[in-house]
Amino acid sequence: MLLLALDTATPAVTVALHDGTDVVASSSQVDARRHGELLLPAVDRVLAAAGLKLDAVTGVVVGTGPGPYTGLRVGLMTADTFGLALGVPVYGVCTLDGLAFAADIGKGPFVVATDARRKEVYWATYADSRTRLTGPAVDRPADIAERVAGLPAVGAGALLYPDTFPDVHGPEHVSAAALASLAAGKLAAGEELEQPRPLYLRRPDAQVPKNYKVVTPK
Repeated sequence: MLLLALDTATPAVTVALHDGTDVVASSSQVDARRHGELLLPAVDRVLAAAGLKLDAVTGVVVGTGPGPYTGLRVGLMTADTFGLALGVPVYGVCTLDGLAFAADIGKGPFVVATDARRKEVYWATYADSRTRLTGPAVDRPADIAERVAGLPAVGAGALLYPDTFPDVHGPEHVSAAALASLAAGKLAAGEELEQPRPLYLRRPDAQVPKNYKVVTPK
């Protein structure tokens, strides 16, 4: 097994290789505006660090979000392209599940929250690092304060709203290494993974203007 994992659902552009036993190489950069520019060089860098070629990959793991439309689709389209080109399966993993898996909390329950912009967070609650209880969902932090009261929190979204999430733990951003390790464990146990389909949860920020004037040639 050699899994190539990647995620662009958050400001982190993150890539990793997992050989079925451990992560053999990884790379993460935080830049919310350069997902498309940074992702493929990161793949090349990780393969070079492992001394491997792309055709050695036996499966692709991609973070499915939730996340903003533009960033999220970069990772998903790249994963689909690799899968088609290599003739290997593409597995989806919820980005929040990857954060939960890497959480430095111990036993749950706890909440994972990432920045959804618009003064909202993408969030989900977990019984432990592998068991999601609720979500994912997108809400204003104040609207879910009672539901997450007393729970430790993980993620950059939680750091932005200390009134709702006063007890925040690492990591701040998802890592492809965690996604790959979670996926490898599930595959080894014979568990099914999600389809590589995006969890947008809301409409994209960019919209076609309403009531615009159509200009046609005379």
